[in-house]
Amino acid sequence: MLRRTITASDLESPGQLAELLDREAYLAGEGLATAAFLALRMGRPLFLEGEAGVGKTELARTLAVVLDAPLIRLQCYEGLDGPQVLYDWDFARQLLHLKAAEAGGVTDAARLEGEVYDRRFLIARPLLRALETRPCVLLIDEIDRADVEFEAILLEVLSDFAISIPELGTIRAQEPPVVVLTSNRTREVHDALKRRCLYHWLEHPSFEQEVAILLRRLPGCSETLAEQVAKAAGRLREAGLVKPPGIAESLDWTEALLTLGARELDPGLAAATLGALLKHREDHETVLANGFLGEPRG
Repeated sequence: MLRRTITASDLESPGQLAELLDREAYLAGEGLATAAFLALRMGRPLFLEGEAGVGKTELARTLAVVLDAPLIRLQCYEGLDGPQVLYDWDFARQLLHLKAAEAGGVTDAARLEGEVYDRRFLIARPLLRALETRPCVLLIDEIDRADVEFEAILLEVLSDFAISIPELGTIRAQEPPVVVLTSNRTREVHDALKRRCLYHWLEHPSFEQEVAILLRRLPGCSETLAEQVAKAAGRLREAGLVKPPGIAESLDWTEALLTLGARELDPGLAAATLGALLKHREDHETVLANGFLGEPRG
């Protein structure tokens, strides 16, 4: 039996969306499910902030699966500019076309200019691809890593879901993409951009949520191991580390332990696999020196 494609207009409640996400092994709390539901139904971008590893990017991936839509990801970084995110012209192909036209005896400058700036020579970057792909989920990941100037470009696109190309005119989305922006809050994003979005701060999961996620995502994990990993991760998040572990690191750590045949969190094995959980030398030293990997208490 073929699965019916779900659209935003099909969703009737945050609870229904949470159930659909749950089917894809993403356990969303009431607040997140409500924010995502409203963003989908209202056609507004969803701005997710929170520490790294709490599931912001994974929500966008899972929404793409639920909606049976391609995921277009724009990974932000310092120096990102218009040609890298909007569009660019394929100069090599344009030059080849000019040489071929010249060899064929074409000398009409106006005709050549019109041919050179044809749509087939335009390279669509992520933002333009998202406007032309129907439907799709556009993930603008870690926007806090990009320069402030990039926010102005993004603000213009998200305001009208359109891009103006001087040589071709305005390209407008027939169906606006589902947009998810994420930020680890390494810097503040301008209020003008946030006003275009619905906002949600994504917390680390509770102990019960983390246990449920580990058991759901890693079917070979015992309940004992899941509870012990969740307790250890919770303690480490309160230990003043350079980079506290998120649920993504908890999953990696548990998978590493399972790969080594663990059924319980043995302190020695936990220390040996610490590189799956913590990614800073100072954090390793802090954890080992203070005995944070001792036997978890019930």
